[in-house]
Amino acid sequence: MKVSYRWLQDLASTLPETPEAAAEQLAGQGFPVEDIVRPHPALEGIRVARVLEAGKHPNADRLTLCRVDTGEGEVQVVCGAPNVRSGGLYPFVPEGGVLPGGMKIKKAKIRGELSQGMLCSERELGLGRDQGGILELPDSLEPGTPLMEALALDDATLDVEVTSNRPDLLSHLGVARELAAGGSADLELPAFPGSDHLPLEVNSTEASGALAGVEVEILDPDLCPRYMAAVVRGVTVGPSPLWLQNRLRAAGSRPINNVVDATNYILLELGQPLHAFDLQRIRGGRLEIRSARAGEAIRTLDGEDRKLQKGMLLICDGEGPAAIAGVMGGEESEVSAQTTDLLLECALFHPPSVRDTRKALGMNTDASYRFERGVDPTGQPPALERLVQLIQAVAGGTAEPAVDLHPRPWQPAAIDLRLARVEQLLGVPFPAVRLRELLTPLGFQMNGEDQGSSLQVTVPGFRARDVTREVDLIEEVARTHGYHNFPETLGAFRPGTVPDDPLLRLQDRIRDALVARGLLEAQMPAFVSEDHGGVALQNPLSAQEGFLRSRLLPGLLRRVEYNLARGVRNVRLFELGTAFFPASKGASPREESRLAVVLMGDRRPPHFSASSEPVDLWDLRGLLEELAELLGHRGGGSLRVQGGKGDPPGGPFPPSELLDEGRSFHVAPAEGGDTVGWGGVVDPAGLDLPAWAGQVLALEVILPEEATEPEPVRARSAPAFPAVDRDLALLLPLDREVEGVLERIRDSAGPLLQDVYPFDLFSGPGLPEGTHSVAFRLRFLSRDRTLTDQEVDSQVEQVEAVLREEGITVRGAA
Repeated sequence: MKVSYRWLQDLASTLPETPEAAAEQLAGQGFPVEDIVRPHPALEGIRVARVLEAGKHPNADRLTLCRVDTGEGEVQVVCGAPNVRSGGLYPFVPEGGVLPGGMKIKKAKIRGELSQGMLCSERELGLGRDQGGILELPDSLEPGTPLMEALALDDATLDVEVTSNRPDLLSHLGVARELAAGGSADLELPAFPGSDHLPLEVNSTEASGALAGVEVEILDPDLCPRYMAAVVRGVTVGPSPLWLQNRLRAAGSRPINNVVDATNYILLELGQPLHAFDLQRIRGGRLEIRSARAGEAIRTLDGEDRKLQKGMLLICDGEGPAAIAGVMGGEESEVSAQTTDLLLECALFHPPSVRDTRKALGMNTDASYRFERGVDPTGQPPALERLVQLIQAVAGGTAEPAVDLHPRPWQPAAIDLRLARVEQLLGVPFPAVRLRELLTPLGFQMNGEDQGSSLQVTVPGFRARDVTREVDLIEEVARTHGYHNFPETLGAFRPGTVPDDPLLRLQDRIRDALVARGLLEAQMPAFVSEDHGGVALQNPLSAQEGFLRSRLLPGLLRRVEYNLARGVRNVRLFELGTAFFPASKGASPREESRLAVVLMGDRRPPHFSASSEPVDLWDLRGLLEELAELLGHRGGGSLRVQGGKGDPPGGPFPPSELLDEGRSFHVAPAEGGDTVGWGGVVDPAGLDLPAWAGQVLALEVILPEEATEPEPVRARSAPAFPAVDRDLALLLPLDREVEGVLERIRDSAGPLLQDVYPFDLFSGPGLPEGTHSVAFRLRFLSRDRTLTDQEVDSQVEQVEAVLREEGITVRGAA
């Protein structure tokens, strides 16, 4: 929202002294100012001058020789504009001055006569497009007055970031309310130059009425709970006065003509959209507010022919659509230079209806932007009255009694604000008198005793959309009190007794494990292109990201490319997020919680004591085994590794096509079942990698829907008796899984076995082809006695017997 600081000052006298101070205050109240722009810095040095005498140039028919009072003396100026006259006031650039376009004014002889400056047009000053004549200034000004001061151009435009829940700040009045020391009590709408400020006579009714021979009826009160109309006859459509044009420009709006500018002015001042119809172009003497019918169409003010969908809210005359309610008017009833009689519309429309219509038609206007967020349901009468006054001031005319159709009267909400609840949420007590001081300036009405335990707060219309609960009021208390005024230390509090969801605790354990391994957590948007998602969004943020992701890894791989493009080779990232899948018609998409990991670069940080080694597939396998224990797959069976591309038995897993052929594996419980994840080397053909990048490793795992809690860690004393180690060297086929052998040893060694792990791998001469030797260390321990060699040997022989039955050759035992 672009806001003119001078406009704010006209609405409230108790504002901060400078635009910078106002920006700081707004930021502290939750509405940061993105930029402060001085609209006309190039006009410094340009002043008001009076033409004392204007006569014909002796050597040129189309030039005028002028004697000009600059306020500091008299100079001679040669001017080519046809409208310069004796006694008139005009902008003057002296010798040595610079125009906004950068042209420097020099003393020169023009057709033999000396010219010591320049009288300027709107276009030359950058204030408009009119270059047919010199810009005439009001007679009340004094020569020598700086032009910026004379035209109130010494302004600053604040670009305020307004959140979607605060439509009241889409107006200068709303911003002034936030900034004024006394809030609403300090606000006053100034009178317009040339306005008589006469009150507007209004005839109220429910759903139908008449004015100036036009019948007005609301046929769809659910979508239009209020509609007001007024007629002004005898207007003259033309350029707006300079003060109105300058005010609109300072707020980022382009002047058009005095009638349209008046509606835009009230929109920017009060936040209420309005529309002006040419009364003579309303066909059939009738206006009705109804939903569109099948096959209807309208040509809007932007010259586009638009097909209307059934259910869109329209303003129709006796022959068809005249405007799209809350979005844009129609060309058939447009105000033109020939218009003399106006019908002015001021309405309240249902926000979802305006939003749906605007989206369906692909339109976005200042009016729809405000209507779809919600305008003040009580703001129509003052807005219409002020519009009539402004049009009479800038375009003339006579107003007739207005009509107010109000079939759905708005009732203000009343909320109980408990003092104890305020203290509970904010951590500090607020007495009732302090709550009044904080909330009353914002427009809230307070009922109740200052010594009571609660106050009943009536919500004003301009806050009806966002203040609906007690907690909303407490937020207003905190915001206006000032977040910086709360104590920095936390008070005493009672922790909650409701435990976290088991899946959230599992995710915390996964985070701890991965961070301990040096990985960083990333959070990627769930919006992707159609290539990486199967659930289409109804309202996508962009055409390139119109789907919800069905896998997490592509987003992390984009981060890998981002890091590599900046010379960062060592990348260790993980993401815990949600994947989405289409469901049956009418049902919500199916969701899965997943974990994705990418690794590349060195295995460990560089150090002079050892050379760096890149991470490889076995590092990824070890990480996945650690994760499998956290996920509970170890208890339900060990992991199964299957090489190659393609969908594994047990269920498809779509991201498998990202892996390199022959260097990938799928993850599933050993006892069988659906695939729960996959990992491997990412196919470099699918990435934009520099030559020095090396391989990228990745894995993605489905988290269980119901996480199991790990066994609690119980402390016990250290063993009092020594352990006994035995080593077995086994001759294994190259395609035999070591994990399966470990499981067989654990199952057959008996209860005295404490641990078993492989510690040596040998392959080479002396071994049968297609085999290698893997040495395992078995550790036996009893917590109540020292084991004898006979006990341990018996257990080892039992293990050897089981292994021989499975065709495994035991090369020796020690």
